[in-house]
Amino acid sequence: MVVKAALYLGLMSGTSADGIDVALASFAPRPNLIAGLTHPYARPLREAILRIAQGDGQVALDELGSLDVAIARTFADAALKLLREAGVTPRQVCALGSHGQTIRHRPSEALPFTMQLGDANVIAEQTGILTVADFRRRDVAAGGQGAPLAPVFHAAMLGRSSKPRVVLNLGGIANITILPGTAKKPIRGFDTGPASCLLDAWTERHLDLPYDADGAFAASGRVDPTLLRRLLDEPYFSRRPPKSTGREVFHLTWLQSRMRGLVLAPKDVQATLVALSAESIAAAIRAEAPDTRHVYACGGGVHNPVLMQAIAEALAPIKVSDVATVGIDPDYVEAMTFAWFARERLDNRAVKNVASVTGARGARVLGGLYHGG
Repeated sequence: MVVKAALYLGLMSGTSADGIDVALASFAPRPNLIAGLTHPYARPLREAILRIAQGDGQVALDELGSLDVAIARTFADAALKLLREAGVTPRQVCALGSHGQTIRHRPSEALPFTMQLGDANVIAEQTGILTVADFRRRDVAAGGQGAPLAPVFHAAMLGRSSKPRVVLNLGGIANITILPGTAKKPIRGFDTGPASCLLDAWTERHLDLPYDADGAFAASGRVDPTLLRRLLDEPYFSRRPPKSTGREVFHLTWLQSRMRGLVLAPKDVQATLVALSAESIAAAIRAEAPDTRHVYACGGGVHNPVLMQAIAEALAPIKVSDVATVGIDPDYVEAMTFAWFARERLDNRAVKNVASVTGARGARVLGGLYHGG
């Protein structure tokens, strides 16, 4: 490959923990995805991540430390695999931005914290690339939610427009970026609730499959109004932003506690979970961004046509499409986000607009530096 622009790597594994998205990108004069891949976790590693992420928080220190290294090695393997496929050497990469794997997110506690595993020292040593990591904790230390961070990149990615728009990220958890269409209003964003995390978990339990391919499981069922009402009664949905959430709230035990006394076919629960994601997303957008003209979706959920149709129906007449319609690969937006954050950190820039999203006391330089070999 002939390199004509500064190159950055971004690595991201989200709430679904189904694998690591890797993006090789440049940002001059505008964000450009050069190559991307998704590197799956080995099944035992994914199971360990999910057990800790949605469990009761009780974990042995030895298990936690070993998991930190195992995740880091997988992140490094994913980065090197993409570079080999792209014909790029590690020396050609300015920096690697690693989000890590979130296993706990408690920004609203008396002692707030967020925890991402994937030791950046291991990644830097294994790849030889300057690694930037630990992006969220400084924002939490400054009084912010630490999430979502993607909205500032979404603004850079889509550019300016006079039309109010929303970027909807459909990962395990859904989050929105509100682009108001005027410089007089700040960029805003927050987690709306579940997108695919409950859908995937329920599918895995009943079909022994990692996700509901093409939404077929949900399409075979019917929405149960009683269960849907119970799910939408979750207090998180009525909280005003800034706010963020994760598997600490939305997991199968949470779901089953709201199914008490109901006898439902698994396919009907799956259909109801689609409705939960769609209705909570639509309610958040109507409440916080009522002037929205267009919603651009990204993330793995865009490949679920049943979920996308439910969101479109819940938001009508607002137009809903995925970011591919504006020339952006929907699968690698979040990975590109952390490549972009790595560039900002190398330039020692405090990231503007994050505070208006997370509620932090002001702009901060995010991420720690870990030099390569």
